[in-house]
Amino acid sequence: MLDDGQLDARIEALETEERDVSARRRKLHDRLASFPNEVMMQQEREISAHRRELHAEIDALRAERSRRREEQSSVDG
Repeated sequence: MLDDGQLDARIEALETEERDVSARRRKLHDRLASFPNEVMMQQEREISAHRRELHAEIDALRAERSRRREEQSSVDG
């Protein structure tokens, strides 16, 4: 289990990766708009699947972070 600092760092790293993946996906979409082909379409599907996985992990970690903060505030409160 990650401690709070590790959790925040993991979320930040995943968000950075997601931004990079999204930028690659946008560039690929631009190329597909001009020169569609099966190879690029397959690459887009793979990048999109990876992006969805990143979003799911980010969402799960954010939910965990929120849960921890709520628990801590009720202990402190």
